[in-house]
Amino acid sequence: MCEFCHKHGEGQKWYLRAENYSDDLLSDLKRRKFIADFFSLTETSPGLVERLGKLRVMPRFVKSASVAHKVGRWKKMHYGQVLPIEDVERVFGLVSNVVRLPCYCRHVNLGTEQRFCYGISLAPQEGEMFKIIKEIDMDYLTGPDTAGLEELTKEEALENFRQYEKEGLCHTVWTFVTPFIGGICNCDRSDCGAMQATVTEGVPHMFRAEYVAEVNLELCNGCRQCMRVCQFGAIGYSAANKKIFIDPLRCYGCGICRASCTKDAIQLHDRASVPVAANLW
Repeated sequence: MCEFCHKHGEGQKWYLRAENYSDDLLSDLKRRKFIADFFSLTETSPGLVERLGKLRVMPRFVKSASVAHKVGRWKKMHYGQVLPIEDVERVFGLVSNVVRLPCYCRHVNLGTEQRFCYGISLAPQEGEMFKIIKEIDMDYLTGPDTAGLEELTKEEALENFRQYEKEGLCHTVWTFVTPFIGGICNCDRSDCGAMQATVTEGVPHMFRAEYVAEVNLELCNGCRQCMRVCQFGAIGYSAANKKIFIDPLRCYGCGICRASCTKDAIQLHDRASVPVAANLW
């Protein structure tokens, strides 16, 4: 179990605890301001990855202290975890409302509005989360979908997520002043600042999933389509065996590789059952 499961999940998956989606947590004025600032995109941070890249040339002890400080702050304010589609479905089974939102990272990195982020609320009606978002000035919207926020059914949202899987996007759940969970995003390393920081720069902005992928070599036909969509560089190819292999030390357990496998040769296992990766987050 990841750190948040122990702190905010009583030893269970923290993102499957209804308390962490509760409107009660939105009585915190600091959290309300953070959410409003975040979704209005007023706190843009162009150059995040470039600044993190400077860590490479720092003395080791300075780099270690700097990384620890950044990660500690992110865990308190805005931190994520990778989810496979099965757990996305479980989250949608908990929440009552879903709204599609502009993606912060794509706004910063691409300068365009791309709606890959989904706000979620446990409230039976729209809830405080969406009230905060709806009060935001929407003048920052620049893309084709500027007619306000899109409220979706859970079935519509899940269908979008399944399509994102085919495109190779990784699902991630996010806090807005931990432990409150307010959204699920769909990330790739080319445009997602958090994923770039985590995978490219080695400065974690998200936990790995509670799972690790494994290939059934008897079913694998060596087509290598799964390699094309892996965001984490965890899949390799054996020229001798004409099969792919998955490195459990690099695997984040997102399960996206399965969507491209026509032979159903890839499965997810609980991370705890894979000794080499059990404590790797």
